[in-house]
This record gives sequence, C-alpha cells and structure tokens, in this order.
Amino acid sequence: MSNVTFPTLGVILLTATAFAQQAPPPAGTPPILRASEVKAGMQGTAWTVFAGSEPEPVPIEIIGLMKNAWGPKQDIILAKMGGKAQRTNVAGGMSGSPVYIDGKLIGAIAVRLSIFSPDAICGITPIELMLEINDFDTSRPAEARSPGEPARKASIPAQEGLSPALNSGVTLTPIESPVVFSGFHPAAFETLAPMLQQAGMMPVQGGAAATHLSSKPVPGWEKALRPGEAVSGILVSGDMSMTVMGTVTHNDGKRVLAFGHPFLNLGPVAMPMARSEVLMTLASSFQPNKIGNAAEIVGALKQDRHSGVMGVLGEQAGMIPCRLRVRTFGDGDSIQKEKELRFQVFVQQKWTPFLMMATLFNAISGLNDFAEESTYRISGQVEMEGNQTISLATMFAPAETPIPVPIQMAGWWGEKFNRLFHNPVQQPRLKSVDVSLDLLPQRRIATIQNAWVASNEMEPGEEVTVKVFLRPYRGGRVEEDVRIKIPAGFPKGDHRILVSDAETLNRMQNVAGQVSRFMDLPETVSLINQERTNNKLYVSLVQARPTVYHEDKTLPSLPGSVANVMQNGRTGNRPFLIAPETAVEQMAVPFDRQVSGSYSLRIKVN
Repeated sequence: MSNVTFPTLGVILLTATAFAQQAPPPAGTPPILRASEVKAGMQGTAWTVFAGSEPEPVPIEIIGLMKNAWGPKQDIILAKMGGKAQRTNVAGGMSGSPVYIDGKLIGAIAVRLSIFSPDAICGITPIELMLEINDFDTSRPAEARSPGEPARKASIPAQEGLSPALNSGVTLTPIESPVVFSGFHPAAFETLAPMLQQAGMMPVQGGAAATHLSSKPVPGWEKALRPGEAVSGILVSGDMSMTVMGTVTHNDGKRVLAFGHPFLNLGPVAMPMARSEVLMTLASSFQPNKIGNAAEIVGALKQDRHSGVMGVLGEQAGMIPCRLRVRTFGDGDSIQKEKELRFQVFVQQKWTPFLMMATLFNAISGLNDFAEESTYRISGQVEMEGNQTISLATMFAPAETPIPVPIQMAGWWGEKFNRLFHNPVQQPRLKSVDVSLDLLPQRRIATIQNAWVASNEMEPGEEVTVKVFLRPYRGGRVEEDVRIKIPAGFPKGDHRILVSDAETLNRMQNVAGQVSRFMDLPETVSLINQERTNNKLYVSLVQARPTVYHEDKTLPSLPGSVANVMQNGRTGNRPFLIAPETAVEQMAVPFDRQVSGSYSLRIKVN
C-alpha cells in the first residue's frame, strides 16, 4: 500500500465522464472478483443513488487490501471514490453500493476511513464475505441490543454532537445507516437520536415515508431493488415512521444483499423491506448523508449479519398494528379535541419495547395541547395470540423531579413490552395494541396525609368507616369516607388498616417477578394484569402473618411454620419472596388524581 499513488482529480473526472454512459447493473448473478485478486491501481465503478431512484456510476480507484481489517481472515478493500462522491464524500446511505471491476462484482462500499479527509476514501466489504450470510445458522446473537437498553447501561456519547467514532478514536468506521424519522416532532427526535447513534445509526428527519399500514409486498415486487438502488428496512410505518436506508449490493432475482455491514447485528430477523427514493445527498466533510423516503414494500429482510443484510423479495414480515387515540380535556372534563394515530411496529425482542416507547413519546411531544402542568391518563389493551389480553391503566402528573412526565410515561409503557419480550420461556405474539391517552388540565396529584377511625376496637363482621385525608397540589384538603367490613372469620388480635397508593401494594409482586428466571408468558401476563393503577385509593387489612410471593402467585396468611419449611426447602433456581405481613385489599376508590403515599391505623379485633 505504501507504493500506491492516488489518481489526480483530472483522471477521476475523465473516468467519470467515460462511465456516465454505462447502464446500471441488472439483477442476476454476475461474475465475482475475489479480494485476493484485487490489485492496487485497478479502476472500477460503484453504483449508488444520489437523487431519485436511479443509480449513478461513481469511478473507483483501488488503493489496496487491508488485511484482517474486519477481523481474522476478513479483509477490507481500500479505495478512493471520484465523480459526485468527490464532493459529497462517503455518505450515510451509501452502505452496500456495489463495486465492479471489468464487469465483475468485488463487493460493497461499507466503511469510511476518515470523516474530515478531503479525499473520499472508502472501505469495500468483499462480496465473498457477503455471500456467506445465508449459510450462517439462524441463532440469535446473545449480545444483540436495543438503544438505551437498561441491562447494557448504554450511555449517550460524552461529547454531544460528535459521532461515537470520533469519541473513541476509531478511524475505520462502518458507514452510518440513516434512520429516517417521519412524523416525529423535533423534541422527540432530539431525545431519541442519541440512543440510535450509539447503535451505529445516523438519525435524520424526513418527509412522508413509509405511510403504508400493510407489510404485504406490492405488485411488481419481482422487478424491484436492482444493484445500486436504495433499500430500506421498516422499523415503524404509518402516521409516523422510522426507516433505515442503505444500498442494494446484489440481487439474484429472489434474494437481495445490502449494506455491507451489520444493520442492527441481530442475526435472523423478519423486517419489512422497501424500495426507497433519495431526495438529496447532503455533502459534508463531517456528516454526509442521504436524505430520502421509503416507498413500496417489496419483501422482507431475513438476515442481519456482520458483513451485511439479506432480504427475500416477495416475502412478508409481520408487524404489530397499533392504534393510539389522544384526547384533550377542558376544565369541565369535557373532550375538546381528539385525534387518532395508526401505525405498525417491527417485531423483535430488543427493539419492539424501544419502538413502543418512542412512538408514545412522540405522540405526546407533537401536540399543540401540551402544557407543563398537564396530567396524563393512559389506558390500553394488548391483544395476544391464545386469547390472552393485557389491560393497562395509570396516571402521570408533574412532580418535582428532573425527568419530564412524557418521558416517565413513555418509559412505563415501554417497560411493559420489555417484560413481555424478555420472557425467558416463550416469545410473545402480539395481534394488536390499542391505547388511549388523555390530557387533563392542571397538575392532578394528591398525597395521603393521614386517616382516622372512630374506635380502634372492632368486632368480626362489623362495618367500619375510615376517614382518609389527602392533600392535593395547591388546593384544600380532601376528605374521603370509606366503609369497609371486617371479615367474619378475621382472627382476633392486633392488626392494621393500611390506606395506600398502588405502588405500595405492587412493590412485592413486581420484585417477585423480577427475580424469577423461569416465569412463562402466561404468568408474565397475569402479573402485569394484577398491577394496580395509581389513580385509585386502596384500603387493606394487614395482619402479622407471612405472605409468599412466587412469580405471579400470591400466597397470603401462611402459618409461620409453613413459610419456614418453604424457605428452607426451596432451590436456588426457583426463588420466591416472603413478606412478614399479609395485606388483603378491601376497597379501591377511584380518583381523578394520581394518588401517592400511605398511612397505617392500628386496630384491635375482639
């Protein structure tokens, strides 16, 4: 490589003029030139789309072969791009652009050597590495992750505005794949962008991309995605969309190879694959990028591997249909405005929870009705195969915390899907997601201050009135009378009446679910459905007898001897929790506020 000289600009321009008359490569199986046969100084042609949908030729000068650049026995062909690429530099979205020498395919442009270099130096993934993709096994890499996944402790790059490659000092970097956000509010885009950058993607805002609500390939898919054309993977489609753009390297008439580097590094996938059109290629010495839209779906991506992605034309990948209704209420609790959003979400255990969170957060961020002191009430249903249904409801009001309420609520929503998709026994199959989001005026939150009963001595079967006092935000104290009945068989002795919020009662059940490594999907669904909503006031009777929490099961009022036997005889792979007391819920009082706090009254049953 040290004896190789770069071609002059004049030579590159002459070469570009000569290649401009060539036709784009057709689909089929072209002859290939292996990396070991590529020599420094060879002249070639790359094909990529700069605007529209028609690939254009780009002159290529081979610099040499970087041995073991991708890993052991995985070389990278180093080359210099001319023509329009001389001005745009190696742009995001060029990943997968096929390179030919004398009519033979040598590989795909996939790597940039430097961001600020005045020369458009690129790295080419050899085609023989990409052709291996379909021979790999179908196991899912254990370390595949989604952006911002808590278990991996993903963090935003230390210096805002710089790519991860700059911060880490890496000079040989896979070309970022543009993630085109359409229908996303700027506030949502700015929040989500750093998470995607850590996954090696470049977020960009686009127009009306992937507005279709069906993942079925359109008629004429047989003639789609010639080498050099733009291709997109669909993460979200509909009234809001997220698509990832690259370039087709090889099309044998049925299977398509693209990108030349991993997309999400997931191994086997099932993601809608669409042809794309490029609006423009932004020239930049820092972040050159293609900006475009996903068009018709023509197949499905099936493999996401180290040296590229593979899709199959005509195949269909299922997505999760979602409906989100947003209602704005006035001071009189009457609906002032209502709108409905429909979209579909990519199905994958690491990415579906993130995408559910992102779409909900975006629905809030883009509202003209948004106000700092608004309270959010959310309810939803998740329909699953096997006649399983999850019902969700909660309320979020502003509090003196540094995390904005929309982010808290989106995180709560995404966490439910995270629990479903990280089930270690069975993968969930979701049929539909239906969620309603209400924006209520003012900060609606109330904290339990204290409670009172006329007498702390009572009889089994007796009805008791409990006065509960709550302090709302900036308002007079609220008094609530709650009548409960002491069960006829309630044991004599000292006990407690617990007045509490939902979190107090949910805590032990949630912890029990988290420590279990063998909880099946039906048990996960059951545990989620047992969660209490935080816009209710709960009154429970508490007695000093232990409760065992095991996965989704609650075993109350166990004799101490039984609990001791269970604890001493349990095995390490089936953990459970034992609480020293048993709280039996007696009453749940609905409120139009988020309720927080708890208070205990000591009583004696004669």
